[in-house]
Amino acid sequence: MAALIKSALFLLSLAYGIIIRLLIFCSSFDQNRFNLRIISAGNITVGGTGKTSLVELISRYLKGRGNSLVILTRGYKRKGADYAGDEPRMLAKNLADIPVIIDKNRARSARRAVREYNCDTAILDDGFQQWHIKKDLDIVVIDSLNPFGNRHMLPRGLLREPLSSLKRGDIFVLSKTNFVTEEALDKIRLSLTKYNPRALIVESIHKPVGFYNIKNPGKLLGLGYLKKEKVVLLSGIGDPASFLKTVAGLGVEVGLELVFADHHYYTGREIEVISDRARNSGLKFIVTTEKDAARISQEAASILEDLEILVLRIELKIVKNEELFFNRLLGLYSL
Repeated sequence: MAALIKSALFLLSLAYGIIIRLLIFCSSFDQNRFNLRIISAGNITVGGTGKTSLVELISRYLKGRGNSLVILTRGYKRKGADYAGDEPRMLAKNLADIPVIIDKNRARSARRAVREYNCDTAILDDGFQQWHIKKDLDIVVIDSLNPFGNRHMLPRGLLREPLSSLKRGDIFVLSKTNFVTEEALDKIRLSLTKYNPRALIVESIHKPVGFYNIKNPGKLLGLGYLKKEKVVLLSGIGDPASFLKTVAGLGVEVGLELVFADHHYYTGREIEVISDRARNSGLKFIVTTEKDAARISQEAASILEDLEILVLRIELKIVKNEELFFNRLLGLYSL
């Protein structure tokens, strides 16, 4: 039975690959062009690679040098709401002075950016598969822990399009490089260079900055706040294993780990169940991610009386080829 399922998935991935290749080919003849710089941050696989943190880093840098910019993102559909999601909410909270336009039609949102904000730059969040939009810089984030999955396309593997598509990338940002060996990084670099020798390869880590209480996001607590404490770890993200490693690396003991599906929206009832499990385990702290915090309403959080939900604030930090990376960004404005 397992062999039959694997064969069926393989055939489906072949069909999916043919469709994707046709879409990419057809889109190359009819790309939308806009009177502003388009910087795309995306990935070639499904799952969490760290692109949202990269969007935040780029946005802060360009805003700091005086550029007028917007962020274009899709969001995620959930029952009872229009297009919304954890990533847009997180970006809007952390980048309060930068407009975030949420629209599944990214070309339409780019036109709106030009019309309403008169900006010079648009950051295209999750934009690698936006083939119909002409980009000035295509940045691909690669998860160092699992760069290409089993190298098969969906649904047999994790690839959203063929590895040959990497030739479109201008910059490859390797994320979570502190969790893998130099030998593993060498293999990733070799694979990337094989498909695209001209692209710049940048290495980065996700650096913890501090904790904050979900009810008081303006007050950042030190990284040692929970040292030697035993906590509940709560996540509904693409890469929960990295979150666990990061928290454990801060000297925090995980007494109970609760993992939900990526982009899971937490109901009040679920928070009640989670809090009951925490109390039954003798734990008073629940630690979660910023993306998860965006999916826990204030009403749901208020259910917790004797427990605290602490959110770990993380920033992407470039540890190799940082100057070259920012020079590529600045090069867009010297044309």
